[in-house]
Amino acid sequence: MKHFLLGFFIYLITCGVSTGQVTPADYERADTLYKFSGLVYGDVHRVQWIEQSHFFWYEVQTKRGTEYKIVDSEKQKVNPLFNQEKFVKSLGEVVGKQIEPYKYRLGNLSVNKQLNELNFEYNSKRLKCSLKKYSIIVLGDVETASERHWGWTDGIYDFDPFYSPDSAYVAYIKNYNVYVKELATNSEYQLSTDGSIGEFYSGEIHWSPDSKKIAALRIRDNEKHYIHLIESSPKDRLEPKLLKREYLKPGDALPIAKPCLFNVENKEQIPVDSKPFENQFSLEKLRWNKDSQLFTFEFNQRGHQVYQVVKVNASTGAYSVLIDEQSKTFIDYSGKYFRYDLKDKNQIIWASERDGWNHLYLIDGISGKVINQITKGQWVVRGVEFVDDKNQSLIFKGSGMNNDEDPYFIHYYKINLDGTNLVDLTPEKMNHQAVFSADYKWFVDTYSKVDEAPVTLVRNTADSGKKQILETANAEALLASDYRYPEVFVAKARDGKTDIWGNIYYPTNFDPNKKYPVIEYIYAGPQAAYTQKSFRAYNYAFSGLAELGFIIVQMDAMGTSYRSKAFHDVCFKNLKDAGFPDRIKWIKAAAKTHSFMDTTRVGIFGGSAGGQNSTAAVLFHPEFYKAAVSSCGCHDNRMDKMWWNEQWMGFPIGKHYEECSNIVNAYRLKGHLMLILGELDDNVDPSSTMQLADALIKANKDFELVVLPGLPHTLGGKFGEQKRRDFFVECFYKQFAPERNSK
Repeated sequence: MKHFLLGFFIYLITCGVSTGQVTPADYERADTLYKFSGLVYGDVHRVQWIEQSHFFWYEVQTKRGTEYKIVDSEKQKVNPLFNQEKFVKSLGEVVGKQIEPYKYRLGNLSVNKQLNELNFEYNSKRLKCSLKKYSIIVLGDVETASERHWGWTDGIYDFDPFYSPDSAYVAYIKNYNVYVKELATNSEYQLSTDGSIGEFYSGEIHWSPDSKKIAALRIRDNEKHYIHLIESSPKDRLEPKLLKREYLKPGDALPIAKPCLFNVENKEQIPVDSKPFENQFSLEKLRWNKDSQLFTFEFNQRGHQVYQVVKVNASTGAYSVLIDEQSKTFIDYSGKYFRYDLKDKNQIIWASERDGWNHLYLIDGISGKVINQITKGQWVVRGVEFVDDKNQSLIFKGSGMNNDEDPYFIHYYKINLDGTNLVDLTPEKMNHQAVFSADYKWFVDTYSKVDEAPVTLVRNTADSGKKQILETANAEALLASDYRYPEVFVAKARDGKTDIWGNIYYPTNFDPNKKYPVIEYIYAGPQAAYTQKSFRAYNYAFSGLAELGFIIVQMDAMGTSYRSKAFHDVCFKNLKDAGFPDRIKWIKAAAKTHSFMDTTRVGIFGGSAGGQNSTAAVLFHPEFYKAAVSSCGCHDNRMDKMWWNEQWMGFPIGKHYEECSNIVNAYRLKGHLMLILGELDDNVDPSSTMQLADALIKANKDFELVVLPGLPHTLGGKFGEQKRRDFFVECFYKQFAPERNSK
């Protein structure tokens, strides 16, 4: 408390008139806002259809606590999934402690098709409950997640043997080559002879439907790149541990996959010219057509500006390009890819941004010609849920079709493959989340907005009618606790035409007569969009910080996804842009109509790509952003993972990588900066943050560095959140945090 009071008097002396002070009560309130999550009744948390049936169960928050219900979608009946009093009595006996009904949650819950048995996880155990007698048995311990890192490649080319469709043969890899065994005679023969330790055949073997041919890949391996991490404070010993992770970075050599073709009947290899496809990021997804006359593979050229579906003649090995996607910027293979080969026709459903918006096309699988564009317009397809081969239709989710609503709201649609009979299955002008039954005849739809609590109902896909409302969430108790809904705000982008959509978050004790510093939460990763669209009672990253006397803002600016291709392309080879011209205009526009927003005191924070973005804000736009907290940032795109950075920054590695580097531009720092880093981050190389710290020191810049022992890729956890809050309070209110070490 003495530190807090000292900060108060220093602020009065140095700054004169106060525009508001942060009190210990504000800190206490910030730490207790999580209670809001339990004050919305009728809020559905989980929905799961039961195997191939028309039954599903869901979990819902009620005044009593957590309840589980089961629904018969055809008969429109809702009942408790089980007797929770009987259940917790049995569960308590098994785990050796008393459990209060409705005050617990079951992890990984599933129900059998007979509706008489539960499988679930509780207290680190896997358990099974018979609903006839409420007898519970322990099946074992919950399996811990695999420690394999996302960049791990050892063993990815290893597969079990592949049996031919007619079950006459089995194919496998032996001594780096393809072998086939005839099962009737048990005779083995070698199909390939050019496999070796440095150029081996992948175990992924593809039989033709007629069992006469095989398509496979020969892999020319690459030099592996590793990052090293030091676990300073391991739990199982005193000495630190040195950890190693596979981790390809931009510009590194990649393995090269070469398509190969074999005639099993003649025991011969049919040559396929792979040279035109060796400048590859990937060559994969081998598929045979139904009549065994050809197979296709997908070629993603290094740099992601060419993506092709290539067909190979099964008799001659001759190839031709079937689908040819090319872009002057990038092809968003990682976020908008969709391909579906129709079962009874040589036709392909393909997603493309070739007309400037992400849409679906029906393509002839032999000639590659576009039969018709299935979806079109100045809106985007966000994903395909189901293709109905029999009725020649599909169900997809999209956004931006309705001009009078938020262009990011997700709706679910049904459309014929010839582009006719487009039907909105979810017509309410809100953000929808659907969970479909196995046969796609029914779906559970939950819809809401940031300022409107959710409604959950069951719909029939055939007519999209509201068959039954299950839950209408009640937020009265939440609002009675001084909760304030986020405010949706829209302003024009840098071009003066495009709408930028975002939210404004308030403290619960908001006073419109005060002036509040503005803190932006940023994640400008081009792979998606991030601003909250659905209802949420409590936001960990925003709510507590707002209580300390800040207005929090979030928006999706140019360079992020789910709008037009032109909107997205702003990020190309220029990640330092991060939409800042749009963000600054948006905040200034909001301040014109919200006089309590003080644009002379603007801060920013984020993690990962948001960590790069928030530091870039105070390096490249210090006239506007005065303070930043950056967690686990990829501060130089040459130091981060290959796939993400080459997707947006391109290949080869040119001067633009250096121009976007926070490390190279560290000398530009003005204002205040805090860097937060988990020492075991194997998503973004921790050296990226440490090299930024080194560059800042060499430039004689002042900054804060918080290294968190034992933590992986993180925004900071509880301690990091505490440091972030204190940092912004000190920067903008000139106060020290309350004394914590006296306790």
